[in-house]
Amino acid sequence: MMTRLAISLLIVMLSTLVAGAKPAQSWRAVHLLSYDTDVDLDALGQTLPSLAKQGINVIILEVDYNFAFKSHPELRHGTNPITKDGARRFAALCKQQNIRLIPEFQSLGHQSWKAETFPLLTNYPQFDLTPGAFPNNDGIYCREWDPLNAQVWPLVFSLLDEILDAFRADALHVGMDEVFLLGSEKSPTTKGQDPGALFAKAVNELHDHLVRKRRVEMLMWGDRLIDGKKFDFGEWEASVNGTAAALDLMPKDVIICPWHYEPRESYLSIPMFLEKGFRVLPAGWKNVDATKALIQFNRAHASPKLLGYMFTTWGVKREELLAFPPLVEGLKLLQNNESHKEVQKAQEP
Repeated sequence: MMTRLAISLLIVMLSTLVAGAKPAQSWRAVHLLSYDTDVDLDALGQTLPSLAKQGINVIILEVDYNFAFKSHPELRHGTNPITKDGARRFAALCKQQNIRLIPEFQSLGHQSWKAETFPLLTNYPQFDLTPGAFPNNDGIYCREWDPLNAQVWPLVFSLLDEILDAFRADALHVGMDEVFLLGSEKSPTTKGQDPGALFAKAVNELHDHLVRKRRVEMLMWGDRLIDGKKFDFGEWEASVNGTAAALDLMPKDVIICPWHYEPRESYLSIPMFLEKGFRVLPAGWKNVDATKALIQFNRAHASPKLLGYMFTTWGVKREELLAFPPLVEGLKLLQNNESHKEVQKAQEP
């Protein structure tokens, strides 16, 4: 006969198996940026009940250098960046609404915008991938840090740790989109080297710290991992400078976020990432037809590794967020798709 303890253990095991078999809720994510102060976050917090009511269950909040870092206060951006207390308040409000909060820190690329170079490369010019080149950032999209400089990584990790702890986050989006300068003639350390191997090094450095050490999930944009010579997405949505080779040199537990903003008959990057073994969270933007097409394409390629859908909101005014047409129409379509799946499942013998 089984002892009472053995029976209790068996019940726990069976309960765990049943819970583990239940499919996770589909991600209905929104990417937000330009909420750079505690006041901004407090205002956004008042919008959370409406976002949750519409169906949003994940917020990816781009923080970058807009945080009151303690480890490196010289890297704070703005006069009143987000504080730890402000981040904690906002995280608590997200939890109340059952919204998963994932902060983002743009890594490797996007270290400048127009004539402004951001705090890392302003304070530590030795970390610049192309030092001394492109005065006033003319003739360049965005500056990038040097992944081969061993001193950059511990500093960056201290920033990521502070953001993770302040927002009580169990995942972090590392950006990594629109990287163009790896292997450049203007880069003393990477000139002539394989951009794919260089990009993979950066991904793996971040993965080692976030996933292996901090035990959190890691998300990144997918454009640099799509081979623009195989997929006709152009040089922005895909890579034509060799970084796509990194896809076979990086861990499979990274969540890839391929963004596609135009209406197409197919979005073949998504099944490509799925076949490679990655979890995928596709993202759209302001074109309603493109949003619907991408959501329907996802439905046709349903997979446990296809997590859901992300709405990006570049340039959307805060007061217009809740009425942003792709968000409104896209969430309706996602909810209709989920209702359709529930009906199909109920009809199964």
